[in-house]
Amino acid sequence: MEYEIKDISLAEKGLNRIEWADQAMPVLRSIRQRFEIEKPLRGLRISACLHVTTETGNLARALKAGGAEIRLCASNPLSTQDEVAASLVRDFEISTFAIKGEDSQTYYSHIHSALKHRPQITMDDGADLVTTVLSEKKELIPEIIGGTEETTTGIVRLRSMAENKVLKFPVISVNDADTKHLFDNRYGTGQSTVDGIIRATNLLLAGTSFVVAGYGWCGRGVAMRAKGMGAHVIVTEVDPVRGLEAVMDGFQVMPLLDAARVGRIFVTLTGNKHVIRKEHFDAMPDGAVIANSGHFNVEIDIPLLEKMTRQKRRIREFMDEYLLGDGRRIYLLGEGRLINLAAAEGHPAAVMDMSFANQALSVEYLAKNKGRLENRVYVVPREIDHEIARLKLASLGVSIDCLTGDQESYLSSWLEGTQ
Repeated sequence: MEYEIKDISLAEKGLNRIEWADQAMPVLRSIRQRFEIEKPLRGLRISACLHVTTETGNLARALKAGGAEIRLCASNPLSTQDEVAASLVRDFEISTFAIKGEDSQTYYSHIHSALKHRPQITMDDGADLVTTVLSEKKELIPEIIGGTEETTTGIVRLRSMAENKVLKFPVISVNDADTKHLFDNRYGTGQSTVDGIIRATNLLLAGTSFVVAGYGWCGRGVAMRAKGMGAHVIVTEVDPVRGLEAVMDGFQVMPLLDAARVGRIFVTLTGNKHVIRKEHFDAMPDGAVIANSGHFNVEIDIPLLEKMTRQKRRIREFMDEYLLGDGRRIYLLGEGRLINLAAAEGHPAAVMDMSFANQALSVEYLAKNKGRLENRVYVVPREIDHEIARLKLASLGVSIDCLTGDQESYLSSWLEGTQ
């Protein structure tokens, strides 16, 4: 078995953490138990580029239980939990190529290692795997049945590929499932981003001016959690509807340049590049703290910040101090990478339970529908989405109502009106 990890001796700690996460992932566990019996993925080769965390470990276990051969690499240089990578290799015999803190060259070499077994299914978080196939490894395309994509940023890239007619196989947007983005993006990103900022800084949020750039589902979650901890939350947006939503949700909304003058903590969650740039750095007060929770480390113009800096030093594990020419200090967290995974542990297992249930069932769907799908981006089938929600409710001991036959008829008819 091929692998490249930090230290195999970390495996015992990783196994304990994987098993602890498994307790909070009853939906994925039930899928794994079914897969063990039915083997719906027997013989399938899967290349996965995901954050190598405890939750991903349990997804890999489920896929392997279904009969798949998996090769796993990291989808972000700072998101790997080295003990989890070690356990996946030692305890589950899953070829893993991931080291926390790997440089860009190593990151892409690991992607190539994950593709080495000529996958039939790709599994992405950010679309770097698919991009590598389409740009550098085109000889793999004929064998690929399809792929799945976990996050908003990846879907933006994939839809651009489809629009430009360069996407050569179908991809299921796991991110578009209601049981993914309404929970993972909002509650998972919300809690884990705030967790990462606190671990990196140990700052008190209560009474702090906290700027959230972007009010998509991830931004909503962060704004909600920061407000709950007593922060004065300011939202910045370019979309008028989302800006209006933020106002109606009780947040102060203003342009980022105005927010830069009054904020203390800034978090980007837009999926775009150079959201925080020179004019914002110029306006920020001494001691401003900047973090990113968007997928790629381009939301903050770090090269420009480096040019503005006369001295840089690391003062905490995930905090770099930039001393600017005029004497102001700006603090960048987690090298501008995903702060919830760089400084914390990513989303809690209970919410990733649904996201990774979508991944597992989407892979099964691709296997069952081999050759029937077009080369475009698909949403997760509604029946899968609803089944995951039903299983999650059941695991929480929650029951809901069912429509009566009369109600179903009423909803499907246009004949009944005002009584």
